[in-house]
Amino acid sequence: MQRSTPSPRRPSRGLKSAIDVGPIASLARRAKQLDDLDRQLRQTLPNPLRDQVRFADHREGRLVFLAPSPAWASRLRLHQAQILEAARAMGTRASSVTVKVASLPPGLPELPPAKPLSVGAAGHLQAAAASMSDPELRAMFLRLASVAARGAHDNEPQD
Repeated sequence: MQRSTPSPRRPSRGLKSAIDVGPIASLARRAKQLDDLDRQLRQTLPNPLRDQVRFADHREGRLVFLAPSPAWASRLRLHQAQILEAARAMGTRASSVTVKVASLPPGLPELPPAKPLSVGAAGHLQAAAASMSDPELRAMFLRLASVAARGAHDNEPQD
């Protein structure tokens, strides 16, 4: 009977973030570029207009914006020269502005306020921390327990 010898393992470089791998990395870079351009170009617009429109794309020298209604699209078109000048000042090659009427993507949802942890939860976190051998993890649990304990004291009625 032959013994099988284990194949040599390649050294592991650890986990990589999904945005650092292949096509996802280029997609993430493109999204960041478009987001930065959106923020910078909209800052050049007057306040009510800035909040109503979104920059959507930049291809072949064309800047594409989205507006929620024809009225906002018309207002944005009045600022085409200003937008092109700002884009060129930022180093973006742009020769035209296109405005499309479309519903804007929703903003980030508002998160409900965090509920404070109870004194009992703080006690359980402290007990769990006491049983841990990893000092970093223990410190994290104790820090969380102290937040829970502080939150519980903040909610107690004052005399």
